[in-house]
Amino acid sequence: MNQNTNKTVLILGANSDVAKQSIKQYFQKGFSIIAASRNTKSLEEFVQKNNLNSKVTVLSFDSVDFDSHQKFYDELSVKPHIVMYAAGFLVDNETALKDFKGTQQMMLVNYMGAVSILNIIATDESNKNLERVIGLSSLSGVRGRKSNFVYGSTKAAFTTYLAGLRQELASRNIKVNALVIGYIRTKINEGLQLNESLIMEPDYVAKYIVNAGNSFTIVPNFKWKMIYLILKMLPASLVAKLP
Repeated sequence: MNQNTNKTVLILGANSDVAKQSIKQYFQKGFSIIAASRNTKSLEEFVQKNNLNSKVTVLSFDSVDFDSHQKFYDELSVKPHIVMYAAGFLVDNETALKDFKGTQQMMLVNYMGAVSILNIIATDESNKNLERVIGLSSLSGVRGRKSNFVYGSTKAAFTTYLAGLRQELASRNIKVNALVIGYIRTKINEGLQLNESLIMEPDYVAKYIVNAGNSFTIVPNFKWKMIYLILKMLPASLVAKLP
């Protein structure tokens, strides 16, 4: 009998490519999954196509409808053991600089929505099930670079929030992980000019999610780990010369 048959994963923003692959892999490990997204039709089609109905429940969740978050959490039939925030939104930097609506949406989805729902989940001390919170962040948030600093700033804020949440929940022995991710072959990156040798597949990233350990920062792929370390150590004068 699988040791995870009585455990539940709540995936927020479950319609992303990485989230869908995570659903598959959590399913294979015996977890029950609550997959929550605005686009429930797409999720339901995915669940049926992959014969996941026996373990996956699809719910409607809007990361930017803050007033609905408490009700959404209160009405969960089972309180989760693992929570994953995978919702994301991206517009290119030039557009973000000229059109605040795009910037605002990135702030709302990538940071504010995460803080809203995760605060509710984290402060529910009656949920004795909770053992892990996972947030999908980005290498873009490691250092401010002129090509993507608006989007990067929302991911930097999210990573900082997760770091503090880790400290807040440590006394309850609840783990918090930040997946600091590079380029992935997903819908959000379609049309962007990216280095093909650095692009990861969604199922590859999902393996790091479902097998997350105790480390706070998880950087999938050796190449991206090197890039992450270099970005962390570079002096500001050299970061300024990066695209």
